[in-house]
Amino acid sequence: MTDSDARLPERDPAPAPKRVWRRWSRSVRFWVVVALSTVLITSLTSAYVVQPFVIPSGSMEGTLQVGDRVLVNKLAYRFGDEVRRGDVIVFDGTGSFDAEAADDGPLVGLVRGVVAAVGLGTSSETDYVKRVIGVGGDRVTCCDAEGRITVNGEPLDEPYLYPGDRPSNVRFDIQVPEGRLWVMGDHRSDSADSREYLGSPGGGTVSEDRVIGRVDWIGWPIGRWSSLRSDHG
Repeated sequence: MTDSDARLPERDPAPAPKRVWRRWSRSVRFWVVVALSTVLITSLTSAYVVQPFVIPSGSMEGTLQVGDRVLVNKLAYRFGDEVRRGDVIVFDGTGSFDAEAADDGPLVGLVRGVVAAVGLGTSSETDYVKRVIGVGGDRVTCCDAEGRITVNGEPLDEPYLYPGDRPSNVRFDIQVPEGRLWVMGDHRSDSADSREYLGSPGGGTVSEDRVIGRVDWIGWPIGRWSSLRSDHG
């Protein structure tokens, strides 16, 4: 054996680091694609089917607690079903509860949309959650001799009211225009709802076109998993 033959193994390259780098690079690309696909699917689902929504205040206690993550059914009224009395809805209050929506710019809007899509925040500061008390054509009045709200002369049975609350401390008598809704929070003494905006455009009513969807489920925390569809017939 010559000296040249003895030294031959020392001249062989060591390709292992390059292969490791390629495997790591492919793994990173794979998880980036998975993450982006997940965000895309979640965003599309949130935009068109079901949107998580964080309850920001106590106006719907004790039905909904502050911090509850609810699932808003955005298809509820898309296929002929109408908004009904007793529905808990999320709506955009622009033009009724708010004069106009604030423009935070495209970047802030994008971030807010992504955060809302995963249920960590609301999509807009003008979004509200309330219960429908009257629909277009209804005459809603407070109150009868027993202190109950009446709709078209019939007293409402309201088992969802916050314990100790009266149906309303504000007296009103309104004919709800067609295509609009009279909405109130279940925690009547802590809710800025249609009563608060009697002197605003629409007389405190909300356009049905502004309804984002119907709250059908409480999804989080786990101990509060439940459906809201049993609250009325």
